[in-house]
Amino acid sequence: MIRCLLLALAIVLAPLGSGTAFAHQQKIAISTIALNPRTGAIEIAHQVPVHDAEHALRAQGAKNPDIIGSEQSREAFARYVTRRFLLQVNGTLAEPAYVGSEITSGSLWVYQEVSAPETGRAELQVNSQILTDVWARQENRVNIGGGTKVETFIFKAGSVPQTAQLTR
Repeated sequence: MIRCLLLALAIVLAPLGSGTAFAHQQKIAISTIALNPRTGAIEIAHQVPVHDAEHALRAQGAKNPDIIGSEQSREAFARYVTRRFLLQVNGTLAEPAYVGSEITSGSLWVYQEVSAPETGRAELQVNSQILTDVWARQENRVNIGGGTKVETFIFKAGSVPQTAQLTR
């Protein structure tokens, strides 16, 4: 009798073991913009939960996206991120170069960079609309600067660009 109960319990709980049963959208992305004094580049790192990235690709029509197992899915989402993150440097629209991506602890990281002005000072205008076209409640945080001088902006669907200074 106990054996039958354990077998029934195992059958009921088996689908939960895959991990996807507990997955849900976190609806938050975090981007960091910092000046790298060694390279003279403004570096941008976007952190997006893998599950949210896969959901966004499905919403765009991708069949069975697999951010972890498929480089094609990862690259497709990285291209999406670069289109949804807008940056101006000293009043000029910047087109940061795509550097690469990686997965760490359930997050997809997308890296970009753009040359910094020779003066070492830049007025940045930023608007992060990553995933705001997928979820109305999406929240994107953008941290600008490094060390003890970090300014954070929060963007939602329809937010206007925000301005910050970035110095060496």
